[in-house]
Amino acid sequence: MKILEAKHIDKHFKKPVLFHVLKDINFSVNKGEFVSVMGKSGCGKSTLLYVLSTMDTDYSGELFLNQELITGRSPNYLSKLRNKHIGFVFQFHYLLSEFTVLENVMLPARKLAEKTSEEIEHNALEKLRMLDIENLALKKASRISGGEKQRVAIARALINDPAIIMGDEPTGNLDTHNSENVFNIFRHLSDDHELSLLIVTHDEDFAKRTDRIIQMEDGRILK
Repeated sequence: MKILEAKHIDKHFKKPVLFHVLKDINFSVNKGEFVSVMGKSGCGKSTLLYVLSTMDTDYSGELFLNQELITGRSPNYLSKLRNKHIGFVFQFHYLLSEFTVLENVMLPARKLAEKTSEEIEHNALEKLRMLDIENLALKKASRISGGEKQRVAIARALINDPAIIMGDEPTGNLDTHNSENVFNIFRHLSDDHELSLLIVTHDEDFAKRTDRIIQMEDGRILK
């Protein structure tokens, strides 16, 4: 089953001059598939991720999530869809440093507001347990290590049980040991929880161990 599908996606930057940044992008990600996107800086990887994540709607073509056409939907609809069905893990964890680990993980579920506070807290603790960091729950986010922060960011991405996790260089700031930890977490989520993952990375070792590599060059996907 296709979780994410892009059909003939084109994007131009209008300023300072017209620049064709994404050129006829066609691909899909299946349920439980772990896919990496590689290519030189400036080839359009991050731009593509912004389009696929519905944060950038200024493109032509069609985008489907869970086999539903989401191109042209209202900003409010897309905001809710993004929060519920897409989990994000970036190079920088973007945790709120004065909040506890548990509070940080709960935030997207509080925003979605489909469950009670008790249910959200229970789910957040389960995600922390799954990633082996439940002992950090009551620590301030500012008081934990870089590797731990990235695990917390993954737990936060999982809190609403998304259909797909999207990552932009999620291991770019980590040492080898912590990069390996993050890869193993992603592999486990794909293999054991049938979660789809689409990860932009420069790390060849990371990409080689994913199910499939999408190679980009000059705004195109190389076949």
